[in-house]
Order: sequence, then structure tokens, then C-alpha cells
Amino acid sequence: MSSPNFIDYVKFCARSGAGGAGSAHFRREKFVPKGGPDGGDGGRGGHVILRGNRQLWTLLHLKYKKHVIASPGKPGEGGMRTGADGKDVILEVPLGTVAKDAETNEILLEITEHGQEAILTPGGRGGLGNTRFKSATNQSPRYAQPGEPGKEQWIILELKVLADVGLVGFPNAGKSTLLSVISAAKPEIADYPFTTLVPNLGVVKYRDFKSFVVADIPGLIEGAAEGRGLGHRFLRHIERNAVLLFMIPADSNDIMKDYEVLLNELKKYNPELLDKKRLLAVTKSDLLDEELMTEMKKEIPENIPSIFISSVTQQGIDELKDLLWHAINE
Repeated sequence: MSSPNFIDYVKFCARSGAGGAGSAHFRREKFVPKGGPDGGDGGRGGHVILRGNRQLWTLLHLKYKKHVIASPGKPGEGGMRTGADGKDVILEVPLGTVAKDAETNEILLEITEHGQEAILTPGGRGGLGNTRFKSATNQSPRYAQPGEPGKEQWIILELKVLADVGLVGFPNAGKSTLLSVISAAKPEIADYPFTTLVPNLGVVKYRDFKSFVVADIPGLIEGAAEGRGLGHRFLRHIERNAVLLFMIPADSNDIMKDYEVLLNELKKYNPELLDKKRLLAVTKSDLLDEELMTEMKKEIPENIPSIFISSVTQQGIDELKDLLWHAINE
């Protein structure tokens, strides 16, 4: 998926349909000179609905849709005929989409399953016809309810990719290279920072025809939680991952410090991220000999499972898959 086509944020105005008015009609026939009220109810206004679709991976198809307008309900008619409901507008979205109120930033709903439907903006209710108001003391009501107006609101849709494992690290930590080695994904790889500008997903084949999904999240920098670099745009993708794999290259000046910086950025963005299972992979380990590796093991935090890997020489790759699989399924 090329960078310009990965859209994970859209904003549009959603307007539901107004309800149809109830009818204040009276029965009038040749041999029924004093027929009673027979006005029908108005139809419901159309909803704006979100539906999950596992075939979609981006919000690109909604990028240029700035106004979404549902149809109003039809008014009721004589003969106690109810007006037709307004036509709903259904927007298909990828799994992992979150809908927010653009003014209050309140989360309205989340779509996480294929075929799941949720009403984003409900249509107005239809008004009651005069038949509904007939009583022993009021045999011929000459009034009916108007329909409820539709609702209009600005909506933000954000996509948080659904993956079992999220790769977390600084730019040029080797995340994209690892993804290209353990899966069939082909992310852009180069020796400059921020090569990855959009999250990439790869399916990792495991033993006995099992598999799991890994997300290559664009690199974080110190201050990402405040929006520095590409921070805010991509930290939200980490929220949906079951396991976080921290990746720090072997040529790092201080592995412990780098790990603490990454951990701090996640904590500042959302403290709940620290509740996720964490693993640490020291990448580019083909640069190390046994002596250096022994020394570096002393610098690694003791409270997190760790492994030395090299995507180039395949060192530790199978062991890493085992670690990830067990972490996902614990």
C-alpha cells in the first residue's frame, strides 16, 4: 500500500433525515358522514450508519466525502397509512475504526468486527397521526404531531490498525526490515530516518499452519506524545496491539535509556499502554561478537523478556517468533 493511499483520518458532516409529519386526516366516505380520525404516523428519518468491512484497510474512499445526508421520512396519510421511512446511508469502514464527535472529541462508537453495524447519527422519529390522540373525551382530534428534526454533527473517523504485535522503536531501528523478513509484506526500506510513513501490516506464518499479524509502526522520537515528529498520528495505532515488541539497535549508545524513552512516550500518550505485554529485541546483532553480546546483556532491563536478532543473517528470528506466539496466546 503506497503512502498517499493510506488514509487513517477523515472529517465530515453527517446529517440524518427528519421524521415525517403525522396526518390529521378524517375518514370521509359516501355513507359514513361522520367518520372518525384515520391519520397515519409519519415515517422515521434515515440514519447514518457505519458498517465494518474486513476487505477495507484504509479510509481513502471517504477522504473527499465532506457531507453525508440521509433522506427524510414521508408524512403519514389517511386510512391510517404510515409514511415510508427515510433511506439510510451506510458507510463501510475498515475494522478498527473509531468515530468521534469533532467538537467534544467524545468517542461515539467503534467498529471492530466484520458486518458490525452501528448508528452514527440517528434519524428523527416520525410524528403521530391524529388516530393516536383519539380518546373517550376527544372523539375527533384535529391535530397530529410534526416529525422530529434530523441531527447534524461533524464527525471524525480514525483508523487504529488491528494487529497482534506492534513494532515500537526509534527511526532506523530495523522494524521494516524485520517485517519484510518474517512476513510477505514489502515495506519501503532505506538507511534514512522516517522511511516508514504509514503503518504496514504483515501476516507471520507460524508452526502447524498458525499465523499472527504484525504492524510496523512508524518510528517514534522523544516528544512524540506531544506531537513531535509523526507522534500523534501513529501512537494511536499501538493502542490496538496485544503485544508490543520494542526494537533497539545494537549500535545504540545506551539500550536502557532508549527503552525508558520509548516507554515514557507511551505512558504520556496513554498510561494503559503500559498494561500490554512487552518484549525487547536488540536488532542488528550481526555487528556483535559473543563478548560484546555478553556485556550488552547486563544493560538490558531485567523485567522484560529480551532477545538478540539480526534480520540480515536470520539470527534469532525463529526464537523471536516463538516468544511472540507465546506472548500473544498467554
